[in-house]
Amino acid sequence: MRSFEELVSEAEAADVEGWGFEWLDGRAVEERPPWGYARLLAERLGRAGSALDLDTGGGEVLAEAPALPPRTAATEGWPPNVVRARQRLGPRGVEVAEHDAGPLPFPAASFELVSSRHPVSPDWPEIHRVLLPGGRYLAQHVGPASAFELIEFFLGPRPEERKERDPEREAAAAERAGLTVERLETARCRMAFYDVGAVVWILRKCVWWVPGFSVEAYEDELRELDRRMRAGEPFVATSTRHLIEARR
Repeated sequence: MRSFEELVSEAEAADVEGWGFEWLDGRAVEERPPWGYARLLAERLGRAGSALDLDTGGGEVLAEAPALPPRTAATEGWPPNVVRARQRLGPRGVEVAEHDAGPLPFPAASFELVSSRHPVSPDWPEIHRVLLPGGRYLAQHVGPASAFELIEFFLGPRPEERKERDPEREAAAAERAGLTVERLETARCRMAFYDVGAVVWILRKCVWWVPGFSVEAYEDELRELDRRMRAGEPFVATSTRHLIEARR
């Protein structure tokens, strides 16, 4: 294994824009939920006449679908990702709107399908508003305390934050907004990091995990991880996900 300094420097220089994770190939692994979200989404898109993908990132998941509805739109809040999504999805006729918070930039009853993979914070009244009557919301959300083994290694215990993103509470909020939740499934998936560069890269990409993260600020913790990994002990964490499908 290369030196601590080499691994860290490489990770600091690597591109973290978009929502692709190919840089981690061979350096980290994460189990996938059993329902196969990308496949489910592709099936729904193939049957819909109109669709909106929220928090699309760089458009990576939406672009996997072999067929898109005649009218397809997407939103994204981070400007570098907006650029990537437009480059990736524009040639397929997808309208990509820059949107971070507040009302969605679409008229009421615009879409048969609204989707999202890992939305930042689902705005249920807005989702209800832009769906056609009988339209559906299909999404994979991040669940409670996801990757908290890693987060708390750097930040210490976060008991209140562990309670956030509860799937039952999210389903109840969707129902209060006028949606009928027809499917709610949860999964716990194993994550493993095999070198310290993988940890640096993921914390640069998922900036909300350890706010203000830098190698300088957390060098002691990173060197401890590096020591463990060189001894053959990967850092293991758990990602939590839930699939939610609702109908207007």
